[in-house]
Amino acid sequence: MSLRVTFLGTGGAVPTTERAPSALFVNREGDRLLFDCGEGTQRGMMRYGTGFGIDHLFVSHLHGDHVLGIPGLVQTLGFNDRAEPLTIHCPPGTADDLHELVHAVGHDPAFHVRIEPVAPGEVALDADGYAVRAFETTHRTKSQGYVLDEADRPGRFDRPKAEELGVPVGPKFGRLHAGEPVEAEDGTVVEPEQVVGPARPGRKLVYTADTRPRQRTVEVAENADLLVHDATFADDMADRARDTAHSTGREAGEIAARADAKRLALVHVSSRYAGDASPILREARAAFDGECLLPDDGTLVDVPFPDAEE
Repeated sequence: MSLRVTFLGTGGAVPTTERAPSALFVNREGDRLLFDCGEGTQRGMMRYGTGFGIDHLFVSHLHGDHVLGIPGLVQTLGFNDRAEPLTIHCPPGTADDLHELVHAVGHDPAFHVRIEPVAPGEVALDADGYAVRAFETTHRTKSQGYVLDEADRPGRFDRPKAEELGVPVGPKFGRLHAGEPVEAEDGTVVEPEQVVGPARPGRKLVYTADTRPRQRTVEVAENADLLVHDATFADDMADRARDTAHSTGREAGEIAARADAKRLALVHVSSRYAGDASPILREARAAFDGECLLPDDGTLVDVPFPDAEE
């Protein structure tokens, strides 16, 4: 079951020729989710092949570099004869402003746009096999991040053991794996725990958007398979990071290390580093021993299951 992340916009508030403002596209086994929608997001969708068919948009906060792509994207979806509704999830108290933004150019969408506030700690999307919930972040305005958390999967099925117990090959294997006892060929009852191992964890993807480092992120990102964290500045601009409520690469690395995350992706790179963003990556790696990447626009990351190598 695939979980693929495409970085559509990895830049900060000011776009550069290489980095567009914030946008993260997630395809979870055909469910297409967009986290933030900065200027140029729809062009990134075309350039990097994600398509426009998103089901849900999760807005972290209302700074322009995270939302100014919404009116154009909604209009394009209408031009492409979209009929399905689009749900935009947002922080509490921002729904009216988002409604104004969607209709900013005097264009009424040809499809229904639902705007649904979700408070930190609440579930924004409860889907088949996973949920997306909001968590509080620290920025200069009301802001929040989102965590995509998959449900546990059934344990591994021991086919040789099932056959040894007399379970006939066929549908009863699937029933056992689903947690249902079945009758063996000799009439004895075989319980699922006899042939199915312990539940296996699903995957966790955490997106902070703009934030100062904080303990709540550590808690939410515990054992995350991929943490996408604000890393606007390097250490040379640490004071600027504090003043503007952003994080440095080193601070993002420290959060990932404390959370015991498996992978860290550094985003929202300031235009000050348009020529060379390597200090951000280098300083994050000094604080975090796990896999650390500084994605470009268009970078595609597959998120494997935690037990994929077993």
